Amino acid sequence: MVVLAAAIVSKTGKPLVSRQYMEMSRIRIEGLLAAFPKLVGTGKQHTYVETENVRYIYQPMEGLYLLLITNKQSNILEDLETLRLLGKLVPEFSQNLEEEAVASRAYELIFAFDEVISLGQKENITVPQVKQNCEMESHEEKLHKLIIQSKINDTKDIMKKKAADIEKSKMEQKKVGLGSALSGFGSKAASSLLQDLDPTPAYRPEPPPVVSTRAAAPVAKGPSKGMQLGKAKKANDFLESLAKEGEVVELDVPKPTGGVTAVTVNIASEPVSLAIEEKLSVSLNKQGGVENLEVQGTMSLVVNVDEEAFIRIAVTSGANKGFQFKTHPNIDKNLYSSANVLGLKDASRPFPTGSELGILKWRFQSKEESLVPLTINCWPSVSGGESFVNIEYESTSELDLQNVQIIIPLPATGHAPAVNQVDGEWRYDSRRSALIWSIELIDKTNRSGSLEFVTTAADAEAFYPVEVSFTSNKTFCDIAITSVEHTQKGGPVKFGLKKALETAEYSVV
Repeated sequence: MVVLAAAIVSKTGKPLVSRQYMEMSRIRIEGLLAAFPKLVGTGKQHTYVETENVRYIYQPMEGLYLLLITNKQSNILEDLETLRLLGKLVPEFSQNLEEEAVASRAYELIFAFDEVISLGQKENITVPQVKQNCEMESHEEKLHKLIIQSKINDTKDIMKKKAADIEKSKMEQKKVGLGSALSGFGSKAASSLLQDLDPTPAYRPEPPPVVSTRAAAPVAKGPSKGMQLGKAKKANDFLESLAKEGEVVELDVPKPTGGVTAVTVNIASEPVSLAIEEKLSVSLNKQGGVENLEVQGTMSLVVNVDEEAFIRIAVTSGANKGFQFKTHPNIDKNLYSSANVLGLKDASRPFPTGSELGILKWRFQSKEESLVPLTINCWPSVSGGESFVNIEYESTSELDLQNVQIIIPLPATGHAPAVNQVDGEWRYDSRRSALIWSIELIDKTNRSGSLEFVTTAADAEAFYPVEVSFTSNKTFCDIAITSVEHTQKGGPVKFGLKKALETAEYSVV
């Protein structure tokens, strides 16, 4: 089976959705689609038609045709099966089969077609699987958002409590001051008047005041109450820091309804969340040598459910030659050394709930060139008042590098360089006077690539330092989570795991 193209066309031959799967020019595809209505006869029972070079296999859909274009050597039975599967998918993504409705859902239909056909060959897939793949839900994204929302809600709860304490402190200070002022009127009169002013018997929950981070109102003097205000201010500062990082937060405390304080319950997708993260720092010289390579890694834990806080984490690790490991002070070092199990020294104590805890750290340093995941070579030369710069990358590592950015400084000319050739994408940052070379993914298919551009004549040093950044879902340290077990109830505990490597500093100087 070889599918050259798949399309949805009107009965006049107008293509509404088209996708080609083999190397053909756009003009030829448009010509094949335009010729199709002239080849379809009326009153014929079959749903295919052949020309000298290709075979059209089609299915009428109200006022449209669902069409496959294949070569004449393709297996027509398999092609008909592919056509039937695509015919089931079209109503799933466009319930209305009018031309305008189908054209408005063109991208979704093309993505669905790509799930069914890959490089001209049919994939072994079903309609529910196609729909699931096209939804592109990310478990890690959901977990990250749940953790951030949990931190925000915990901080809001602290703000509510501290604001209520401050309000109560003010009322107590007013009560004490008024009592002193009325001491000359006699104990009975003072006691009666204070009882009338005491808000406690008739207290109803009121919306706590918003603690402003700009100008806080003075409160009653006293070390304990002053510290309470400081804590509330720190909570608001935390929310502001989250907002600066791009998270959507609300600093105002929400008003309770019906006299009862609202409580938001956060439920993470798994009872336990684990993360293995590494920060990579590399310094290379212009000749390609390694000045320094350092890896700093952390294994962190977040317990999302109180009942699952009594746990131990079993890990496996490879040789990891040259790595230095350190456990958290509360982790049983002997248990980790002997059995590769991370657990608290006091097994009767639980891990903290709702907060991130680093339980294991490691560090690695080397000057071995073979360990460098990405090498950069820059070749600037001056000719005729212009600098011709050739820069290339090469990856000999097994790591798949994602979101790669290579930042090359440029002479401050105020205009973009002329890029003659690039493997990937590029853009000019006028504010930094730099060319940013982006490669979405470096894997076994593109372990090397190059960029060539021309700019105003400048000394070779003007194109350094070259800065690099990327991420990867693999780490230098060969370490993995085997299982998480409950120390009191026994048995396994479900957990989610995130594994990531990212650059801290990576430059060629």
